[in-house]
Amino acid sequence: QVQLVESGGGLVQPGGSLRLSCGAPGNIFSIFDMGWYRQAPGKQRELVASITSGGRTTYADSVKGRFTISRDNAKNTVYLQMNSLKPEDTAVYYCNAHLWSNDYWGQGTQVTVSS
Repeated sequence: QVQLVESGGGLVQPGGSLRLSCGAPGNIFSIFDMGWYRQAPGKQRELVASITSGGRTTYADSVKGRFTISRDNAKNTVYLQMNSLKPEDTAVYYCNAHLWSNDYWGQGTQVTVSS
């Protein structure tokens, strides 16, 4: 079992920034494909951004140019830098680790964008 621990959520005003972090234990972090998902009230969970073990990134259209996903394999951590936040970015954000046919999830961290 892979335990993922997210941090960095909170309340921010529109136009502000937050950085989410997700740590994973062990020395096999570098071979996981990692992703950030989010789920707003009454909506399905959606992929926000992902980064493969080789560093290739993908983004949802709604966050392109505003969010950046990165990883530091030496620290077993993946980050989501969120800039120019909008009220519609409000959601619980979940970290995901994918390897072969297995998916592991963090507990989620709340991001609220409101004035």
